[in-house]
Amino acid sequence: MKAPKGKYAWTATVGEKGQIVIPKQAREIFGIKSGDTLLLLGDEQKGIAIPPKETFSELYDLIFSEKEGDSD
Repeated sequence: MKAPKGKYAWTATVGEKGQIVIPKQAREIFGIKSGDTLLLLGDEQKGIAIPPKETFSELYDLIFSEKEGDSD
């Protein structure tokens, strides 16, 4: 079965230290290089997501921005 355009699925093995290796094709497609920092988001119902690094600042602002009515 062929995946829809732009959709991918890979597997990764977790090592003894809890490390995973991101498959080469995934690193190439998403521009992940050695030394990059990745953001992992977790939801106990939906699982783990690794959003594109270009969204870091947008996600940071969304998660940590004060909403109206918030106080220190």
